[in-house]
Amino acid sequence: MPHLRRAASPAWWPIARKEGGVWTVRPVTGPHKLHRSMPLAIFVRDLLRYAKTLREARYIISRGYIKVDGRVRREYKFPVGVMDIVEIVPTGEVYRIVPDPVKYIRPVAISSGEADLKLLRVEGKNYVSGNRIQLHFHDGRNLILSPDEGLRYKTFDSVVYSLSERRIKQHVPFKLGVNALIFDGGNTGFFGQLVEINWTLKRKLSTVALKSGDEVRRTIIDYVMPVGEASIKIS
Repeated sequence: MPHLRRAASPAWWPIARKEGGVWTVRPVTGPHKLHRSMPLAIFVRDLLRYAKTLREARYIISRGYIKVDGRVRREYKFPVGVMDIVEIVPTGEVYRIVPDPVKYIRPVAISSGEADLKLLRVEGKNYVSGNRIQLHFHDGRNLILSPDEGLRYKTFDSVVYSLSERRIKQHVPFKLGVNALIFDGGNTGFFGQLVEINWTLKRKLSTVALKSGDEVRRTIIDYVMPVGEASIKIS
């Protein structure tokens, strides 16, 4: 469907539900699922407030003023999601999209020096030709590595990835004691130390517990991203 009913859009989108018509922008197929992303036009208009209308937002985007992960995006329906890097070309402003307990996702201003670095979670891995290993990341990105290097990374680990060099700069393993962030579900935005991992035969039933101070939150393993001592700003 080319459009999306406002009433059926994710509840955390910052749009009016009973005003502005029946329809809103539906994200095109891209790096993030619909319930985990926001169309670029809504991001520019309603979060950054660089436009008052959809028409103005579309104009700004079509002029090539917005970059996502270092690439100019002229599609106003392009989905923006967790850990994406959004740059406003004319002003030089750069934002990292991080989980938020109220707004689900929010932009955090970062320095231009961090604009090239993106935190990615390893969703899976497999062997490809030449006995090499291909890593699959949460934003749909893939990376092929040599066997020796690829074996270092496991599903649910995170990496700090250089967008320009297309290589991994830092490895954050998924293990007890590491700092982690919940990026989906009812505990979105909670940050704490990984204190418990309960593995089951089914991935979707495996759970984890994060602790911050005296507060403990539990969620499924698919909703947690290890952060560790990653050299990037996430709050």
